[in-house]
This record gives sequence, structure tokens and C-alpha cells, in this order.
Amino acid sequence: MNPPPALVSGLVVFAAVGCGLIGGLLFAFSNFLMKALARQPVEHGIRTMQTINRDILNPLFLSAFMGTALVSAALVVTAVWGKAPLNTPLLLTACLLYLAGVFGVTAGLNVPLNNRLAAHDPAAAAAAHFWPVYVSEWVKWNHVRACCSLAASMLFILARR
Repeated sequence: MNPPPALVSGLVVFAAVGCGLIGGLLFAFSNFLMKALARQPVEHGIRTMQTINRDILNPLFLSAFMGTALVSAALVVTAVWGKAPLNTPLLLTACLLYLAGVFGVTAGLNVPLNNRLAAHDPAAAAAAHFWPVYVSEWVKWNHVRACCSLAASMLFILARR
């Protein structure tokens, strides 16, 4: 059974908007938020990032982040089955960019770094030694996530014929 074209088109719009929202958030972190945190006294930067990492896990953010991943996975299935009334190579590339470059990098690299940071007492010497490593690694992978998310948004838009 073919999914209705309007449903597939709606899912692609949702994915494009979701990627744009997440990409914008990640861009803000890469462009100025992490730079500002890194210029704070170490204890303050760590404490603030620990708070951000807790507070971001809210229903609105998770709906956009996880919803975009779920929709991307559904669109992969639709495209592989040849049922998508869209440009399949662009659609699959967009899905791969989000699923691997955003969701995968987040789960495999940024979240483990966040968990390591959460284990530190911001006032401890060990935290002060970890903080520059954390910022460098986290930002590097955040650049990847931001670029992948924004590229995926563009490709989702272009995939609609």
C-alpha cells in the first residue's frame, strides 16, 4: 500500500522544519554560546553547561529532536520501498545526514561528553582540567551536527518535487 502523497509531503515538511530548528539551535551553540561559556571562570562555565544539559531535556526540545529522527527513519522506509513521490537520492541523503550526522553524533559523542561533565564537581581541580578538553571536543562535534542538520533541512526542501 502506498502512503498518500500528501502524508509523505507533510512528513518531509516536518523533517525540514525539525532539521532547521535543531540546526539553528546547534549553530547558536557553535557560533557564540560555547565561546561565551569558555570565557567565563571555569567553575561558572561548567556549572552553566551542566544546567543547560539538564534543562534541554524537555518535551518541546525532545519532540523536535526525536520527532525529526523518527520521521527521517519513516521516510527512509518510504523511499527504500520506492513509495515516496519525491527525489529519492536527495531524500535519502537528507535522512542519512540527520540520522547519522545529528542523532548519531549526539548519542555517540556529545551525550557521553555531557555525561562526563556532569560527573564533575565544578569547583574541583579535575573539572578545571577537563573543561578545555570538553569544550574543544564538544564544539568540534557540535559543528558537525549543526552542518548536517542544516544541510539535511535544505535537502528535504529540495527533495520535494
